[in-house]
Amino acid sequence: MYIDPQTVLSPKNKVRDLEILYDRGPVDHSWSIARLTYGDDKRIGIRWNGDDIDSKKGVPLANAHPVWFILPRELAGAVEAKIEEIKGNRDTALLNGYREMAADRGRESEAEEWAEGLIGDAY
Repeated sequence: MYIDPQTVLSPKNKVRDLEILYDRGPVDHSWSIARLTYGDDKRIGIRWNGDDIDSKKGVPLANAHPVWFILPRELAGAVEAKIEEIKGNRDTALLNGYREMAADRGRESEAEEWAEGLIGDAY
């Protein structure tokens, strides 16, 4: 079972201002990185999101509730830089895929015909 990292707000008296920097999504061995306020400090947290293979609620847990592992300050900058690199690579791959699809004229024509058919369904 995948736990959406946006919903991981425990302990409630410590975690706020949650900003998900990276979420691998609902796949096996999924993980996330977040910037959050923990107590009074801006910190970086990481967690496994849970899956049907290893852990239903992800890791770490505290009193059976999903929580963030707060990284040491000395690692935060390196982790944030790596996340930007991963996101940049993923964005580049996505854009390249769109460019490849757009260059395929036959496929582009089929997609346009399909989209035009949907417009007729709206009336």
